[in-house]
Amino acid sequence: MPVVAHGVDLVEVARIDRIWKAHGPRFLERVYTPAERAYCLACKDPAVRLAGRFAAKEAVMKVLGTGWAGGIEWGDIETLPDPLGRPLVALHGKSAQLAASLGLDVVLISISHSGGLAIASAIGVASQRLDT
Repeated sequence: MPVVAHGVDLVEVARIDRIWKAHGPRFLERVYTPAERAYCLACKDPAVRLAGRFAAKEAVMKVLGTGWAGGIEWGDIETLPDPLGRPLVALHGKSAQLAASLGLDVVLISISHSGGLAIASAIGVASQRLDT
C-alpha cells in the first residue's frame, strides 16, 4: 500500500481545556461529532481525549492538503476507537470526497499524550500506486 501523504499535529491539552471552558458546549458541538463527544466526555480527564481528537483532525487535514479553507467542516473528520481501542478515522462529506479524489483508500491515525501535550500522526494510504 503506497503512502500518499503524511500529516502531524501537536496540541497543548491546557489550550483545548481553556477553549472548552471559555466556550462550553458551543465549542464541543462545532469541533466534535456526537460520538466523539460521548467518547471523550466519558473518561476521567476529557481534555486529554479532546486534545487528541483535535490534533487528529488537524493531522488529517494536512494529509488532505487543503487546510480548513476547502469547505471541510470539523465534523467531516471523525476519530473513534475500534473494539481494541485503536483510533480509526472516518471521513464524511467534503473530506471523504477530497480523499477519494486524491486516491486515498484509508487514513491511518496514531494519537499519543504525554507531558500536557497530545500528538497525532496521520498517513493517507492508497491501494494502488498513483502516478505523480
